[in-house]
Order: sequence, then structure tokens, then C-alpha cells
Amino acid sequence: MQSKSAMPDRAKRPPMLEIAVDKVCYLIIKAREFDVKEEADEDAGSNPADDGVREILLDLPEDPTYQELKGFLESLNRDEYVDLLALVWLGRGDYTADEWDEVVKEAHATVDKKAPDYLLGIPLLGDFLEEGLNALGLSCEDMERKHL
Repeated sequence: MQSKSAMPDRAKRPPMLEIAVDKVCYLIIKAREFDVKEEADEDAGSNPADDGVREILLDLPEDPTYQELKGFLESLNRDEYVDLLALVWLGRGDYTADEWDEVVKEAHATVDKKAPDYLLGIPLLGDFLEEGLNALGLSCEDMERKHL
């Protein structure tokens, strides 16, 4: 059994992020909305009258969800991108919570002006961000409770 003093510091206190957790939670929601979109199939031969509101779930050019997500990402600063990228890598299992300082350093070396496009191209972005938060002892549920 590990003594309390031998426990990693992460178990006691999550690291200070450069991006607000509520921003990460917003991004998780929007990324999941975007992830459920299907690619539009021009040759599907469907009838618009029969499709109803099916196009809401289609990944179409000028998609409002994509535009909102991209606009949000473009409004972030470099340090916020670094944290997002680090959270994705942590959530994907590339690093552990104990390696947070290392993953942030690696993300700093990697982030460039194409960060929004890179992040938007990651399948399951919302899931990876949530897993990354959870690995650090943070969660969107905790943020919701604080705002109630």
C-alpha cells in the first residue's frame, strides 16, 4: 500500500491549465455535435421531401456547427492551444497524468498557426479532451455543479 506522502502530486491537486475548464467543456460539446455528422452523399438519390431534417446530421460545406467550432478555436491563444493539444494526447493515452509537464512541453514545441485545423481533424476530439480532463482529476460535471 502506498503512503499518502508517496502519492503523485496530481492526485492531490490538478495542474493549473492555461485554458479555462469551461472552455474545454464547451469544446467537448461542440466537437461531439460535429462528430455525429455524416458525410453528404450526393449520389444517395434521396428525396428532400422524404428526408425531413436529415440535413442537420449531414456534414455539408458551410456547416454551422463546424463554423462555430472553428471560430471558437480561432479565438484561442497559443497557450490555450497547447493545453488542448496536451489534453488530447493525454486523453488518447499517449502520456499519463504524471507526465503532464512533459506533454505540455511537447505540445509547446508542436503548436503552430494550423492548430485549429489540426484539432478539427482529430476524430473523437471531444472524447479525448474529456478523458484528458478526467486523467487530471477535472471534469465538466464539476464545472456544472459550480455554476448551479
